[in-house]
Amino acid sequence: MEKIKILGIGGSLRKGSYSRAILMAAVELLPKNVSMEVADISDIPIFNQDEEAESPPSVKRFKKQIKDADAILFCTPEYNFGMPGYLKNAIDWASRPYGDNSFDNKPAAVISASDGLLGGIKAQLQLRQVLVFLNIHAVNDSVTVSQVTQKLDLAGRLTDQRTRERIRQLVEELVAWTIRIKE
Repeated sequence: MEKIKILGIGGSLRKGSYSRAILMAAVELLPKNVSMEVADISDIPIFNQDEEAESPPSVKRFKKQIKDADAILFCTPEYNFGMPGYLKNAIDWASRPYGDNSFDNKPAAVISASDGLLGGIKAQLQLRQVLVFLNIHAVNDSVTVSQVTQKLDLAGRLTDQRTRERIRQLVEELVAWTIRIKE
């Protein structure tokens, strides 16, 4: 297989986003022959079914990024025991209109990051429900990054070696799963 392209989708819009920090760590830990682009969902408007037939340019860009990718790596924070609304919003845009699901048949993996003790596991569970409906084939394993602020340095770089190793393993599993699905 040619070089595998992963699209990272983070669930936080904040400049100092923990999800973005985790995705950037994943970029550093990629196996050879794998590349990863991190999507920017900050300019995607609120989903309105009246506008789905002629999607805004930001949505068209996002859908193309998804379609061009071989696999997806999601990283979500947990807000009020669930995934953020704007992550769900971006997913809704990318899977619409009916019959034009950009995620269809894509392999994926899920990471969550939270300052809480459970690391965003409830957001992961909610996200996984959506992935099943969209025919996204997520690996069974996942990574939860609990107490994330204690694992980042002042520049926002993931320094916790155990977490870095878990992310490296998950990305390798995603790559193997992608190869298996694409064969």
